[in-house]
This record gives sequence, C-alpha cells and structure tokens, in this order.
Amino acid sequence: MANTTSLVSDFLSFLNASPTAFHAVDESKRRLRHAGYEQISERDDWKLEAGKKYFFTRNYSTIVAFAIGKKYEAGNGFHIIGAHTDSPCLKLKPVSKITKGGCLEVGVQTYGGGLWYTWFDRDLTVAGRVIVKEEKAGSVSYSHRLVRIQDPIMRIPTLAIHLDRNVNSEGFKPNTQTHLVPLLATAIKAEVNKVPAEGVEEDGGKKCLETSSKSKHHPLLMEIIANALGCKPDEISDFELQVCDTQPSILGGAAKEFIFSGRLDNLCMSFCSLKALIDATSSGSGLEEESGVRMVALFDHEEVGSNSAQGAGSPVMIDAMSHITSCFSSDAKVLKKAIQKSLLVSADMAHALHPNFMDKHEENHQPKMHGGLVIKHNANQRYATNAVTSFVFREIAEKHNLPVQDFVVRNDMACGSTIGPILASSVGIRTVDVGAPQLSMHSIREMCAADDVKHSYEHFKAFFQEFTHLDTKLTVDV
Repeated sequence: MANTTSLVSDFLSFLNASPTAFHAVDESKRRLRHAGYEQISERDDWKLEAGKKYFFTRNYSTIVAFAIGKKYEAGNGFHIIGAHTDSPCLKLKPVSKITKGGCLEVGVQTYGGGLWYTWFDRDLTVAGRVIVKEEKAGSVSYSHRLVRIQDPIMRIPTLAIHLDRNVNSEGFKPNTQTHLVPLLATAIKAEVNKVPAEGVEEDGGKKCLETSSKSKHHPLLMEIIANALGCKPDEISDFELQVCDTQPSILGGAAKEFIFSGRLDNLCMSFCSLKALIDATSSGSGLEEESGVRMVALFDHEEVGSNSAQGAGSPVMIDAMSHITSCFSSDAKVLKKAIQKSLLVSADMAHALHPNFMDKHEENHQPKMHGGLVIKHNANQRYATNAVTSFVFREIAEKHNLPVQDFVVRNDMACGSTIGPILASSVGIRTVDVGAPQLSMHSIREMCAADDVKHSYEHFKAFFQEFTHLDTKLTVDV
C-alpha cells in the first residue's frame, strides 16, 4: 500500500510543475523517462518489443504511454486509463495589447467553463510555450520552448463596493469581454522603465492598436518573456500563453487532510493514472505475466469538447492501438479483436457533496471526500458506464479493500460529460467513467481529499495488475 504522505508530496510536486497542459506533458515525459520508458515519434515507423515500455507526445499537450506485456500477442487487449491535461483558464489573444485609462492591460480569451469570478483579485502570471527563432552560422531554425514567469506580473482587480453598491444583493456578474482583463502595469511606469507603451488612447479610454506584428503585445510583457527564455524579444516568433495563479498547491485544512490547488480537474487523475502505470511496470517482474498492453492516454482539449488533433475526439488513441498491434501482426483483423478484449477507464474528477449546497445532489448518490473513486452513471450516455464495466471496476476495489462510490445527477439538472462517451463510441471500447470527488470544480482554487489521491492511485494500479485475469472470468456476448 502507498504511503499517503510521500504520495501527496509527489502529487503536489506534479501540480506545481504543471501550470499548463504543455508543462504537464513535460513533467509526465520526465517521469516516464526516469522510469525507463522510451520515447517514440508518430512520424516514424515503430519497432516495438514485448516487455518494453514506450511513450509519445502529440502537440506537446497530449501524451500516451504504454507497456507491452512479456506474453503479449497481437489481438490481445489493452487496459487503458484516459484523463486530460487541460483545465479552464484565460488564454492570451493573438493581439493582446490593450492600453486604456493610463494602464497596460492584456487581452485574454476564456477557455472552457471556468468560474471566472474566482480569477479576480488573484496574483497572476503567464506560462505556456514559445516558438523562438535561432540563428547559427548563417542558418535559421526554430525551437519549441516552455516558459513560466514565476513572479506575479498581473492582476484582475474587482470594482470597489462603494462603486457597486448592489453587488452583494444582486450578485457579481462580470462581463468576460470588458471586465475580465488583467492589468499588467501603468503606462507611466512602463515609460519610466524605458519600455515603450505602444498604443494610443482615444476619447473615453477606448484603445487604438497598431496591427503590425511588433505591436501585437506590450513590449514590457515581451521583455519579461524574453528574459525568462534567455533570448531577445524580436526572436520570439509566436507563443501560446495562458494566465496562471502564482499561489502554489498545498496540503491544508486543520487536520491536513485537503489539497488546495488549481487544476485538480484533471491533473489529479492524470497524476494518479501515470504513477499507477509507472509503478505497475517498474519491477523486473511487472510485465512478466502480462499478456495485454497497459496504457495511459492524457488528452488535451477535454474542457472544450475534445474536437482537435490532440483531443480525445481525434484518432490518437486508436492510432496508437493500431500501431502497436501492427508491430506484432500484419493482419488488420486482429485490432478489431483486441478492441473487444479491452477496457477504458475514463478518469475525470467527480462532484463531492457540498455541505452548504446538499440539495444539489441526488439523495441516494452523494459522493464524499475520503470515500474513494466515484463511478459515474447516466442513462442518457453522458457517461459511458454500464453494468459490466462498473462491475469490473468495483470487483477490483473489493479485492483490494478499496472504497468506491456512485454518482447519478439529479433528474432536474443537466449532466456533464467526459472523454468516456467520445472514445466508447468512436473506438467501440468498453468504458467505465470514474473520478475522485472534489469541491470547487473549475474554480481557480479547487480542493480534494489527500486520502482520495491514495485511493485513486491504488485503484488504478490494481486495475493494471488485475484486469487481464479478471476479464477471462467474465463472458457477455456468447
């Protein structure tokens, strides 16, 4: 059994290293390499061996890792846990430079369904990826670099109550276009610091922006990013940056039982599944008796529907399964057999019972923190769980004395969804939807129980170790 203290400490390290999906993939990649996984590329022909471990990335925001059992034969099943690397956030616009009211502001887009009011009055920064132009010996090349500014360089201030007297009675209802705009600096200070504050104000504080590439972003911001990368501002060709909270993820609560952090949805499930795979394949004997393929797929863009080249709606997972199968057989039919022998665990955080809003949960389905993984059910297929797949997951829990809970949304409320139904319908793979319970989902600061990190990790690890044997005892389509 895992030591809760060391596991939580490891999880906090993962969270604090992963302010964006790009950084989460980078940290996952580092851990996989350390565990002996070999990186391969989708651009190359694959030459795989039974008993070996591999991973690849797509767009550097999705990562797929897998370990092939020593006894694997083409047509055998895949044991997959799928999660996602992205979380609701604010992403910088292609032209982010705004100057108004004597202030330099940064234009942002809302990504996903965030609780945007929680982003006000937070100490914020930026992180993401940058394309840097490099010249050596007269030759030009372009590098893909990750960047993270550690200092709090921006803020979204709320309006004082003296200027909004009814905010407490009528509610705080910010306009995401006009109010949700981070403040970077005052124009006068930018001038004093010898960084030109481009952009001219019109009457009423409206912005007037130049449209050349050099004027798309505030020079002050570009200087900060360039300094962090060790390059010149004009060497930055393009970037994908998002606004991030600077407050680190921590263990909290009077009894030190909670994890307070952003991005728990869904880095908690990403971490637990990745660590479970690594630890289930780390020993020399870990794959000796395995006849299937153990896999973790961490996708980007779940929060916006998964319809991208690197989302769960893309062929990335079925492509990986096909590539692996074809390395061991030229018969295309074996992939279809393999899919029918496979199981996907769609792992995405679940809604814990909120003590101040208990009426939001169906009375017989109230998952609680510390209560273990939640199996999600929905008759309208918003979750892909059925009796067979929930039985498999519950049976593994019972064998290892792990707690498990159930969730069904109230009939008078809309139900969210996950990558589960997307992959179940596109691949044809049996699927169970699960997740650890949490509060404040999609807030800039969420919370979950430390015990549930341990329960999730142990449940996922047991799934990798047990599924092949358990599946031989269950027959449905005969």
